[in-house]
Amino acid sequence: MLLTIPGTNKSEMKKTVSANRMENLKLKRRLELAKRGHKLLKDKQDELMRNFLELIDTIRGLRSRTENALIKALRRFTKATCELSPAKQRALFAVPGVQFRLSVETRRLMNLRIPAFDAELEGNPFAYSLRETDPEVDFALKEIASALELLLKLAEAEKKMSLLADELDRTRRRVNALEYTLIPDLGDTIKYISQKLEELERSNLTRLMKVKEIIEAEH
Repeated sequence: MLLTIPGTNKSEMKKTVSANRMENLKLKRRLELAKRGHKLLKDKQDELMRNFLELIDTIRGLRSRTENALIKALRRFTKATCELSPAKQRALFAVPGVQFRLSVETRRLMNLRIPAFDAELEGNPFAYSLRETDPEVDFALKEIASALELLLKLAEAEKKMSLLADELDRTRRRVNALEYTLIPDLGDTIKYISQKLEELERSNLTRLMKVKEIIEAEH
């Protein structure tokens, strides 16, 4: 027997299902699976949110430290080289004494692949005439190197936050789809089929009783 199941609201279309015990059993198994999936996704959502909130606090402090370090280092460098002409500065720092190498590895956080940055400086950062520059330049370059390390950590943390935010949004949509659409629809369909099967069983029982009465009356 086929049943037309009305939608739970005006925007939903009617559904036609087979009203039999096998179909009802299949729907109950599907409902149980949906509930287990909902619980797992809910746990995942909570864990993602916990990591996301922790990361927000980390990034807030790290961004402030990075900005302050960069401002301090660049201010010190500017002050140390202010007496040098632009042409002299270009001549002193035209040939970089350091090679910057960046390696990127990934580590897993649940089903995400989070990048991890590792910077390496090769060479002599003080490859310029020490007699023609203020000693403050040396300290400024060291502070710039430290600020770059903070900058890499900040970039790594912000990329992680971006990945977590995207995954959190996807997980939230799946949780909502299960919680507010699939699970209620399956529950309503199971309830509707069960009621129709009970009505059919009562009707069959009534017919059997009438048949029995007729047979008994004839004898």
